[in-house]
Amino acid sequence: MEEVRLMKGNEAIAHAAIRCGCDGYFGYPITPQSEIMETLMELEPWETTGMVVLQAESETASINMVYGGAGCGKKTMTSSSSPGVSLMQEGLSYIACAELPCVIVNVMRGGPGLGTIQPSQADYYQSVKGGGHGDYKLITLAPASVQEMADHTVMAFDLAFKYLNPVLILADGIIGQMMEKVVLPPFQPRMTEAEIREKYPWATLGKPANRKPNVITSLALQAEEMETINLRLQSKYKKVEENEVLYEEFSCEDADYLIIAFGITARICQKTVEMARNEGIKVGLLRPITLFPFPTPAISNYADKVKGMLTVEMSAGQMVDDVRLAVNGRVPVEFYGRMGGIVPAPDEVLAALKNKVVIK
Repeated sequence: MEEVRLMKGNEAIAHAAIRCGCDGYFGYPITPQSEIMETLMELEPWETTGMVVLQAESETASINMVYGGAGCGKKTMTSSSSPGVSLMQEGLSYIACAELPCVIVNVMRGGPGLGTIQPSQADYYQSVKGGGHGDYKLITLAPASVQEMADHTVMAFDLAFKYLNPVLILADGIIGQMMEKVVLPPFQPRMTEAEIREKYPWATLGKPANRKPNVITSLALQAEEMETINLRLQSKYKKVEENEVLYEEFSCEDADYLIIAFGITARICQKTVEMARNEGIKVGLLRPITLFPFPTPAISNYADKVKGMLTVEMSAGQMVDDVRLAVNGRVPVEFYGRMGGIVPAPDEVLAALKNKVVIK
């Protein structure tokens, strides 16, 4: 029988990382995600699974430690919150170009600048549009519950190694700090070095006599070589878009209006949908689970079925741009958001829906 536990979202990530065979965590404390590293330190996985847990001297150091571990074919990860993830962007660009698997967790807080420790969703652009320099993408998962914090940790490693690409778990301060019931994943054994050598021949685990040295780099000084790398990356991202889109629908079958929201905001908007339907307004909710790849085809299909859409975000409006691109002007798309760490309430979302979408 599965064991049900009560824990924070941050704690669920730590437990799931150990259970899915993570080899190394390298991070630096910052509110509201510090419990990830604190839980790992408390659990002492180096005594049980052999997982390395290390507090680096900075976020810049931690992402480059992840780079080194990933280059050895190991399951490596880091976590931080918004300003800390900003410091990681150069390293993330290097890792993406080198085509290495790793997992990054961003438990977002309000900004810009050092901002506030209160929750936000204003790192959407940074997360799905690359964030650092160059044309690269992070596969981006947006959990909306503590259970998904655990489940997405396992999924993130699977996707990272499937596509040899960094995967970002993009949560917010509420999901990181809230406590809910969770069923943790079963334990997976860590791969041995012999297994890594066989499965990932590119890994830098030392050179046998029968091959040339493995070289992992993001440097290509010749323009033609760099273009070849970019074309390969873009081809990979296209495959991700074709095969890995995830989203969830609530009461969309007969909807006249559609709300689009992710993470904790989507959970708030579920209540808005109930309230609207109690007033006779047929509203549905579409929750993107993958922010990249974005559920563009699904949203595009609804453009021919509904009278209007409302995106709800804890930001000044970022995901709304991708929704508008998806519908391509076929239906009005409005936006409602709160900033600075303020969380929208279901009734104010309903008021925004009526004022911005239904009345129009």
